[in-house]
Amino acid sequence: MESILATLQQGLPVLVGQFAATLALLGIGMGCYIALTPFNEWRLVQEGNTAAGVVVAGTLVALAMPLAATLATSVLVLDIVLWGLVALVIQLATFVLATTLLRGLRAMIEGGNVAAALVLAGIQIAIALLNAGAMAG
Repeated sequence: MESILATLQQGLPVLVGQFAATLALLGIGMGCYIALTPFNEWRLVQEGNTAAGVVVAGTLVALAMPLAATLATSVLVLDIVLWGLVALVIQLATFVLATTLLRGLRAMIEGGNVAAALVLAGIQIAIALLNAGAMAG
């Protein structure tokens, strides 16, 4: 029992630090995403726009996947932060590219086009899976 408590006492601060760094990166990623989007997701979600909800949920998952891979493969918080920033840049670039390819996305999302939202979320999540795999090496 003493060894379990000693392990917990030693490991818990590391876990908390790494988790906090990853949560901060997720927050930074969402903040950058919101700054990049041509529509106000939160207003649309509050108004009950399902398409906007799908896009926000897909973005959260897509940003979290490579961050989770970085968290799983890194020991140092600095390593998590550096690779996490790389992962976020890749994911945000994916969003910019996808919105360029999906002409009229703003009007579609604002109009509640769930099909367009699912395509965008699918693109983001597909790239996130590849990004996470690459991060996990």
